[in-house]
Amino acid sequence: MVSITDDILKAAQISETELRQEIATLLYQKGLPLMRAAQFAQMDRFAFQHLLASKQIPIQYDIDDFNHDVEALKSLP
Repeated sequence: MVSITDDILKAAQISETELRQEIATLLYQKGLPLMRAAQFAQMDRFAFQHLLASKQIPIQYDIDDFNHDVEALKSLP
C-alpha cells in the first residue's frame, strides 16, 4: 500500500480526488479495465470516460465490454 501524506498533496498542489483520477488514468493506459479504473477514481463509468476523453486518452472497448453492456441492457425494464 502506498501512503501519500497531506503535506505531499499540498506541495504538489493537487487534491486527493485529482490524484486518484491521475493514477486511475495511468493504470487504465497500462491495461486496467475501465470499470476498475473508474472505481479507483471513485467515478461512475461515464464520468470516467468523459475524463479520459478530456485527456485525449482513447477508450479501449473490447468484446468483454460489449457483452457486459448487452447484459446490462437486457436487465432494463
